Amino acid sequence: MTQPMASDPNITARPMHPTATRLISSIGCLGNKLADNVRALRPYQITLRRICRLDGEPPGFGWTCGRSSGPTGALCERHSLKFGHRRGPAALANRNALGQSDGNRRCWTHCHGQGLMLRGAGEIAGGGAIMRSPQQMTDGGDVLDAVVIGAGWAGLGVSYWLARRGLRHSVLERGRIGETWLAQRWDSFRMNTPNVQTVMPGDCYDGPDPDGALTRDQFVTLLEDFAGRNALPIEPDTAVSELTHENGAYRLTTSHGTLWARNVIVASGSLNCPVRPVWATALSPALHQIDASGYRSAADLPDGAVLVVGGGQSGVQIAEELADVGRTVFLATSRVGRLPRRYRGRDIMVWLLESGFLDVRREEVIRLAGRIPPRGVLGSMHTISLQALSAQGVVLLGRLTGIEDGGSLSFADDLEANARFADEASENVKRHVDDYISRAGIDAPVAEPDPAETVAMRQPNPTIGSLDLSRSGVTSVVWCTGFRGDFSWMRLPGALDSAGQPVHADGVAALPGLYFAGLDFASTRKSGIILAIAEEAPRLVEHIARHS
Repeated sequence: MTQPMASDPNITARPMHPTATRLISSIGCLGNKLADNVRALRPYQITLRRICRLDGEPPGFGWTCGRSSGPTGALCERHSLKFGHRRGPAALANRNALGQSDGNRRCWTHCHGQGLMLRGAGEIAGGGAIMRSPQQMTDGGDVLDAVVIGAGWAGLGVSYWLARRGLRHSVLERGRIGETWLAQRWDSFRMNTPNVQTVMPGDCYDGPDPDGALTRDQFVTLLEDFAGRNALPIEPDTAVSELTHENGAYRLTTSHGTLWARNVIVASGSLNCPVRPVWATALSPALHQIDASGYRSAADLPDGAVLVVGGGQSGVQIAEELADVGRTVFLATSRVGRLPRRYRGRDIMVWLLESGFLDVRREEVIRLAGRIPPRGVLGSMHTISLQALSAQGVVLLGRLTGIEDGGSLSFADDLEANARFADEASENVKRHVDDYISRAGIDAPVAEPDPAETVAMRQPNPTIGSLDLSRSGVTSVVWCTGFRGDFSWMRLPGALDSAGQPVHADGVAALPGLYFAGLDFASTRKSGIILAIAEEAPRLVEHIARHS
């Protein structure tokens, strides 16, 4: 095999490690697997890349393939072979993204070309040639079919379907795969969907605990494994600083250069920038303030009582964790619904998916609620209610309304109304499931009392309408007051509304070639939940294929 020239600025030449040499020698021109005696070395990743071109056509970038076993003149545009991410004998994943060229002829040349990329650490990273994807280095000339921004579950799901359609693309990730999950979730965080639903496109759960919930780190491992098995073209540590549209294509300015693409799928998330009340800056500088995305564990907070602001998903889970370790906790509640974790023999999410509850259209949700409401509180392992939290010793307050002249915080007299709203939301969901069971003739067990919903709520007496943080011993405030997406890097007139959020219809923007994936409530109640990407990704990719 011919190695890339060390003089190329995109390559750092190193002595070839024996393991890498054995890897290369085990791959023939039509090889489909690695030698069984080479073990998978997670998290190391070895990628063979090469760029081919039509005969007589000057290459747009990178290197050209030295030989072809396919039809004369029909050469592939790009594909990769990856090694790693699987336990046991090493597995070779053919990216299966061969380009179409010269009419309908398809290239059958496998990677017998030029370039070994080693990424990772330790023994494997010590040898071979290290290079970035050639398409990442171009400042013009080559135009990709698509670029996906973000390597979370939405971006990886879209990449999976782009590869299946043979569309040449890259996935740009500002950090690591699953960066938001790693950087913005607390240490004990678990998924709210059961294991049986926490799956990526083309996968299914066949483990021993379908009703369990993955931890933060287990979920990121799932994403990494999915990307590795499917040889998705991930470019980590590649932040996008600007997206514009010029000369009929999208121009992406990144930390590693400029890319051009006919289509861009923004999968960076719509709930990754925390929102605080504007007057939060007026609180004492001695007070430790942190957002839910910055909270890791109780041990990281200063000694003393903690005020958690916000009664949604993050707020109640963090309040419960703090109470479990003996902290004095004040919780400023809000008008948020609640879901039971289990009901009539099944996880509630299984019932909601099967019954069609999650398929209700965004427009209907807005009609019923007057707006897109926050998602109902759903504990990852058990039901969490305001009543149960009060029984654990959490001091419940009404909605936080502002700062008084003396520096105390003021709260609305709506605690009972907030608790009642959550109770009614839970009962409404149960009635929906009951009706579905009856219509479908399902033999389901009768409902059993849920301790979190039957325990009596303990209210402060007298009701707390004002709280002096210093006198109450509060040293920390955890803001769980919502998130929004940061799309300020998009310089595309008409792509964002006055609030800086995406303008789209079912993930398709008004600007041709621009798409959004993974947005909360983008199409239905299901949108924004991992199980939605199995439907959303192929639909967006089909739209791209039809209009490209």
